[in-house]
Amino acid sequence: MCARVRPLTAAWRTRSSVPTRPDWRVLAGPAALALGMAPTGAALAHGFGQTYSLHVPLWLYLFGAAAAVVLSFVLVGFFIGDRTAPDGYPRYNLLGAPALRAVLTNRLLLFVLRVISVLAFILVVAAGFLGDQNPSSNFAPTFVWVIWWVGLGYFTALVGNIWPLVNPWTILFNAADALVRRLGLTDDLELDMPYPRRLGVWPAVILYFVFIWLEIVYEGAPAPANIAFLTAAYSIITWAGMVYFGKHTWLRYGEAFSVLFGVFARFAPTEVRVTDAEICKECGLDCSAANGCVNCYECFEWAPPESRQLNLRPWAVGLSRVEDMTFGRLAFIVLMLASVTMDGFMQTVAWVRIESYILPPTVIHSESDYLAVETLGLLALPALFLILYYAFSLLIRRVGAIRARSHDVAAAFVYSLVPIALAYQFAHYYTLLLVQGQSVIALISDPFGWGWDLFGTAGYRTNLRFLDAGVVWYSQVALIVAGHVFAMYLAHVIALRLLDNRSRAQRSQYPMLVLMVLYTVSSLWIISQPLIVE
Repeated sequence: MCARVRPLTAAWRTRSSVPTRPDWRVLAGPAALALGMAPTGAALAHGFGQTYSLHVPLWLYLFGAAAAVVLSFVLVGFFIGDRTAPDGYPRYNLLGAPALRAVLTNRLLLFVLRVISVLAFILVVAAGFLGDQNPSSNFAPTFVWVIWWVGLGYFTALVGNIWPLVNPWTILFNAADALVRRLGLTDDLELDMPYPRRLGVWPAVILYFVFIWLEIVYEGAPAPANIAFLTAAYSIITWAGMVYFGKHTWLRYGEAFSVLFGVFARFAPTEVRVTDAEICKECGLDCSAANGCVNCYECFEWAPPESRQLNLRPWAVGLSRVEDMTFGRLAFIVLMLASVTMDGFMQTVAWVRIESYILPPTVIHSESDYLAVETLGLLALPALFLILYYAFSLLIRRVGAIRARSHDVAAAFVYSLVPIALAYQFAHYYTLLLVQGQSVIALISDPFGWGWDLFGTAGYRTNLRFLDAGVVWYSQVALIVAGHVFAMYLAHVIALRLLDNRSRAQRSQYPMLVLMVLYTVSSLWIISQPLIVE
């Protein structure tokens, strides 16, 4: 087979020794760190040079994973099928404990975190423009694509959303706003122009798609200068949106990562809550709720201490909260799910064959030809996911005899897809974080690649010994199955709330069960495939 060879693949396959810092090209395709399954049954851990032979054929793993999802459907129906889904959930206010409150509200700690965030932001831009342009020797690529993009996403889902506290664009905007007020130049940087409701979160959808395109398709994404330029461009867009529409309005609707981490935070075991409903009624973001609002950072910022809560809660329950769902927000969630799937799919032989069919190997093609095909693929898969999801929503509506519109059904259940997106993202990227993330230890001592050793860590060598190919494969299987089990539970809870009838709710979930099984099997198949280019 003749196909375009991605440099990262060749680099990792031909490496005979581990360098001080792993090859930068792994950043362009995190699947080079995932496990693959060759037709003979050998799984290859690309990121650390080990092979693992499965003890049983791949189809048995797929069958077992599908069976686990079906079993979870039965168990969920048995344990919660005879009771109405509760609107509330158990939670414990961490601010109610004096010792925890003293730590969590410590101004010095918050100041230090914000200083670190701003310094990292400045360092990314400075290193990108001024540092060595070899990405493996520059702080910017590893920090942006591994530590921030992967690491902070994991932290947000598994612990809580600290992005509103450490968002460097917000911190610098607030600093500039305070400065111009002190100098008497203006009363407020925010013009607070009316935000068009029809826009919804579409600015965030578009910006997130561009970011995903850079990560998955654009070959120059790891280049430090490109990262610095794109960071500067995104900064201009973000600050312009904050000035024109107001800081909180743009963060809620236009700032892609605030929207993204906000979705992740629904899965997290912590939440911020304002208990005074009167404060929420005056919120400029229309977040009012009968018992206050959850994860509305504008209300939380203005609420008095006695009305603030930082709650510990079970994982994933935030995804079951009732919320008005626009088509734009629904599209954002589907894009989350489809984009990480596309990232994995583009590392498979199947994708190489598709590219070879569109761009025959007998003809010489330019890089722009491949760029166009991959861009079309990245556009097509979310559209296909959206159509498929709406089709299953129509089936749910008909099987469950739900009188609501198909869009309302799709909107009601869309948050149940988030655990699947998170599980696949964890399975797809966590070896990248564990392996390539180690290189930041050396890079903090020499962020520009100029031969410095500021903290005595520049000679750190990446440790691959703790990774075992078999453990990685089984953990990926477990993560994907667990994500679908969470999704089944949430879908059932939502169905009970929507229908308030056990038999109809159970029946309505048959199409969702089919969708979950299909996606479980396809996700595992994608992760199991190697990219073979010859």
